[in-house]
Amino acid sequence: MVTSELINEAFSAITVNKVRSGLTVLGIVIGIGSVIAMISIGQGAQGSITASIESIGSNLLVIQPSFQRNPGSQVSTGRGSGTTLTQADADAIQQSITNIKAIAPEITHRYQIVVGKNNTNTNVDGTVSSYPEVRNYQIDLGSFISDQNVLTAAKVAVLGPTTRDDLFGAGADPTGETIRINKVEFKIIGVTKAKGGNGFQSPDDIIFVPISTAQKFLEGDTYVTSISIEAPNQDSMTDIQNQVTSLLLMRHRISDPAQADFSVLNQADLAATASSVTGTFTILLAAIAGISLVVGGIGIMNMMLTTVTERTREIGLRKAIGAKNKFISSQFLLESVMLTFIGGTIGIILGWILSLLVTQFAGIATSVSMWSVILAFGVAAGIGIVFGYYPARRAASLNPIEALRYE
Repeated sequence: MVTSELINEAFSAITVNKVRSGLTVLGIVIGIGSVIAMISIGQGAQGSITASIESIGSNLLVIQPSFQRNPGSQVSTGRGSGTTLTQADADAIQQSITNIKAIAPEITHRYQIVVGKNNTNTNVDGTVSSYPEVRNYQIDLGSFISDQNVLTAAKVAVLGPTTRDDLFGAGADPTGETIRINKVEFKIIGVTKAKGGNGFQSPDDIIFVPISTAQKFLEGDTYVTSISIEAPNQDSMTDIQNQVTSLLLMRHRISDPAQADFSVLNQADLAATASSVTGTFTILLAAIAGISLVVGGIGIMNMMLTTVTERTREIGLRKAIGAKNKFISSQFLLESVMLTFIGGTIGIILGWILSLLVTQFAGIATSVSMWSVILAFGVAAGIGIVFGYYPARRAASLNPIEALRYE
């Protein structure tokens, strides 16, 4: 029996009872569709998190303060909550470490902002002119803080688009207007472009002022809440991180790195950790959805065993006129694989549609990749072979004389 005859026989067999075949295929459709949709959601989440990390800066190192843990002490405050970093530390890093691309110290605090009858509560970030380069900000209107503004402690401010909308209305041009921060008047010189985000951590809900102005008129101190460093490339990040750590340990007169009153966060490490977490999340989602594939495979085995029982006399007749065992088993195995391939094809289309619907109505980014489609076809073929093997083997092993007598 040639391959074309096998295919024709298999197709005829599964279309004899369309309802039963359709219900059997449905299990595979749901399983494959679920796997495709779950993987696309996981990959979309991974892409969104990676993009969010990259949006805060390129090749970024962030130094944050913390209270020093003294020997024998079991308690220390969280990262970023101390006042152990100063402007002098940032100046020393800039002067001593020559292979950094840019550096931007900053001091951040929430204040009530007032403009006439309007007001809002948001983060006020005292920083320097290099901040947009280090943190990937762009100017939409006006200009950003200049070195001269920092040198003279000028009372100027640059608004994020969300803060601008809250105080002046959506899309307004507030340059030249005056706002009050902690009862101190600041002249608006620019507005940044939107980066996206929401909540208290939104990069658009912020006001930038010169760091010297924030220290002199708002904070009354010279400490900084963080120091951001842009490395020339990703390969140099670890080396710069080690140099910064050694320099600050020496400046803070700390001999044991475990007792450091600061921490250096590496953007590459953060991205790798996030990718690992989302990768595990994607595998978990796919594994949960894959359970339905096993159920679908059991359904195929059940149908094929029923088919073998119903066609016992047919099998006996074929064997009596010379059909070999391998042809009998090949036919039933091909029927099983054909069912799973039909279900797999429909399932892939369903999974792709589900991914689009999730993006459209739930606002969750999804990404259907080619490898997930190939995986789905591979799984479909595997299920057809694994769950079709036993019924095919059983059909081939029937005794022709007993099969012809079967009622």
